[in-house]
Amino acid sequence: MMDNQIQNADIYTLSPHHRFQWEEAQSSYVILFPEGMVKLHGGAGEVIKRLDGKATVGDVVADLKATFPDAENIEKDIIGMYELALSKTWIRKV
Repeated sequence: MMDNQIQNADIYTLSPHHRFQWEEAQSSYVILFPEGMVKLHGGAGEVIKRLDGKATVGDVVADLKATFPDAENIEKDIIGMYELALSKTWIRKV
C-alpha cells in the first residue's frame, strides 16, 4: 500500500491533463480532466488553487489559517483535502 502520509514539507501540483478553474455556471471551482469534471465544494477550491508546485503543505495551511481565521480544525480539513485529491489523482507530489 502506498504511504499517503501528507508532510508539511511536501509540495504538490495538479496532475498532468488536469486543469483547475472557476466555473461561473457552477458558481464553484472545478477540476477539468479528459474524463470529465469535478466540482469542488467549500474550502476544497481554496486548497487546490494554492497548489502551484512551489508552496509546501505547511505554506498552504498557514495561508488558509490567515485567510480564514475563524475556521475551526481547518488544518485537519486541509490535510483531508490533500488526501482526497491525491487518492483521486487530481494532484501529484513535486
